[in-house]
Amino acid sequence: MATKNLSDYDLNSVPNAKDMKFGIVVAEWNYPITGALAQGAIDTLVKHGAKEENITAKHVPGTFELTLGGQFFAEYTDVDAILLLGCVIQGETRHFDFICQGITEGTTKLNMNYNIPVIFGVLTTDNEQQALDRAGGKLGNKGDEAAMTAIKMVALHNEMR
Repeated sequence: MATKNLSDYDLNSVPNAKDMKFGIVVAEWNYPITGALAQGAIDTLVKHGAKEENITAKHVPGTFELTLGGQFFAEYTDVDAILLLGCVIQGETRHFDFICQGITEGTTKLNMNYNIPVIFGVLTTDNEQQALDRAGGKLGNKGDEAAMTAIKMVALHNEMR
């Protein structure tokens, strides 16, 4: 169980995002949860100076499809970072393991192949309540954390170029 609120961070530690462009890929599966993650991410990006017209969100059917959606952003747009937002809840079969492994490896490959930050904002929980707790509930919002991470990684990328 997470011991930290995902929405707690030092506001001053996040650079200004006013000139940054973001692509957000949101899984439709478990949408009450993933929609809350997306809203948290958008709110956090805007709070740190990103212009709403520089934030584009697209939807894919499920978490497994997030990486291809991310690849489309990397290949067909000029975003500075891509956030992948999804939720996989443990069920009775091994499907959970395959989806989690695929999205984790896919996200790493996107980071390496496209040289732009691709942020893993996927909840992998044992049950729906754990997901709700991390999608704006008592443990904050993973979307906030993903947005903050995206801003920091874009700033690092810009600094290193």
